[in-house]
Order: sequence, then C-alpha cells, then structure tokens
Amino acid sequence: MLRFICSRLASGVLVLVGVSLVVFLLTRVIPGDPVEVILGELASSADRQAMAKAAGLDRPLGLQLLDYYGDLARLDLGRSLFSGESVSKLLLERAPATLLLALAGLGVALLLAFPLGILAALRPGTLVDHAAMGFSLVGVSMPNFWLGPLLVLLFSLYLGWLPVSGWQAPGALVLPALTLGTALAAILSRMVRASLLEVLGADFIRTARAKGLGPTAAVLRHALPNALLPVITVLGLQLGALLSGAVITEMIFSWPGLGELTVSAIQKRDYAVVQGCVLLISVAYVGVNTLTDLVYGLVDPRIRSDVAES
Repeated sequence: MLRFICSRLASGVLVLVGVSLVVFLLTRVIPGDPVEVILGELASSADRQAMAKAAGLDRPLGLQLLDYYGDLARLDLGRSLFSGESVSKLLLERAPATLLLALAGLGVALLLAFPLGILAALRPGTLVDHAAMGFSLVGVSMPNFWLGPLLVLLFSLYLGWLPVSGWQAPGALVLPALTLGTALAAILSRMVRASLLEVLGADFIRTARAKGLGPTAAVLRHALPNALLPVITVLGLQLGALLSGAVITEMIFSWPGLGELTVSAIQKRDYAVVQGCVLLISVAYVGVNTLTDLVYGLVDPRIRSDVAES
C-alpha cells in the first residue's frame, strides 16, 4: 500500500512541475507588456525600465524561471504586478467562493445523477429509461457558456425568481450551481446506469432476490455499493472539470472566485496572479485525482497488487 501511495504522489508532483513550467512560459509569450498595461502608453522609457527592473522582468528568461521555482520552494507565490498585493492573499480571498460553487455543483450533480441512473437501470428500455438517458444527452451537449445565460433569461429576467449575478443575494448560488452541475450529472447518470445494469445481472443479486429481497433493497444494499467503483473514478476525474468549468460560470454570474480572478489577471498581464491561480487550480485537480486513485486502491485491492508487481 505504501508503494502505491508513493507512486501516486510522485506522479502528482511531476504533473504540477510540468504545469507550472508551461504556465510560466505561456505567460511570457502571450501578446502584451504588463509594464505598458500598468503604466499606460504615455509612460516614459525611464519609468518603464524602472518598473521592469523592480518586477524582475528585465532579467533573462532562464533566471526568471529559477527565481520562480525558488519562490515556489519557499511557498512564496510573489506579488501582483498590478496591485502589489500578495498573490497568496488574493487566492485565499477568492478560493472559498470557488470551493462553495464547486461543492454546490457537485451536490446538484449527485442529486440528479443517482436517482436518474437508478431508475433507468431498474426500468431498462422503458419510457423512464429513455427519458433519463435523453436528459443525460442534453446535459452533455449544453456548454456552460450557453446554459448559464439561458437560465438567467428564464429564471432571472423572465420569471424574476433569482438574482442575475453576485453571490450575496438570497438564491444567488442556485443558477451557477445548476449551470456547473448539469453536465456532470449527465455523465454520472449514464455511468450509474451502465454500472448497475452490469451488477444487476450478477449471481449474487439473483440469489438475494430468490431469498425474497425486494428490488429496491437489492439495488440499495447490494447492487449499488458494488457498482460504485467506476462511478468513483469518473467522479474524481470530473471534479477537476468542475474547477475548469467554474472559470466560465464565474464570469457569467460575476461570481468572485478564482475563475474571475484568473481572467482579470490575464487581461492585465499580471503574471504572478495568473501563475498562482493556475497553479492552485492544478493542485486541486491533481489532489482530487490522486485522492480518487487512493480511494480506488483501498476499495479494489487488485489495483494495489498491480502497482506492487510493476
């Protein structure tokens, strides 16, 4: 088990190093000069040189990269070029809003996916099955940048039930959570249905039914726990997609989270903030997937044995 955990943690660290390198290089090659964005086009050459020197942007790219990794080794994400605030402070201020939105989206997905998947598996080929799978197809086909404005038009502008944007008004979380969780619910419902159909045909389910156990009890007590392995895998992978989808959703609903901060920093060419935001999202993504691998290894000992033999 220890070898399995170490291998997953090592893989996660390698991914984070690669992501940090790619983000550092991309921020340097995108068009636009952060000094010009901050000081304006009318700033003197002396002022530009002074600011570039103060921010370390006049140094060779290789030395900037070494400084960047040196700061990361000290857990120092630097300071915003635009406001001078600590990047860590900005991330701590914005992270709770993104975490709240991601958890709400996950809650919506679970509340929709499991009932739909279970009903579809219990009634394969019926109208209930077709309706549930039709929902999943529609949910996967609707991107966040289309579903979000559609929900705003319907529930905010037309019906007037929910606020258009922000996060402090009552009910402000409902529309962003629906936007974020619908696509995940569609994917999970199909996976729950497929896994349950496979397990429901197993011998131990037929034995339980032959002993008088009802269909609902057989599903909840025996079939569903054995069908969760592939669902856990998909759920862990899609949690990272929730974070990436939150960037678009936060911009649509003016949600003050990491996504809005990232887009704002990109527009301002604020290198340190962009690097910090992407790195934090990457850490969350890799952490969730590593945790999923560990949980999967605990649930299924065959995976641990495969790692030990390799």
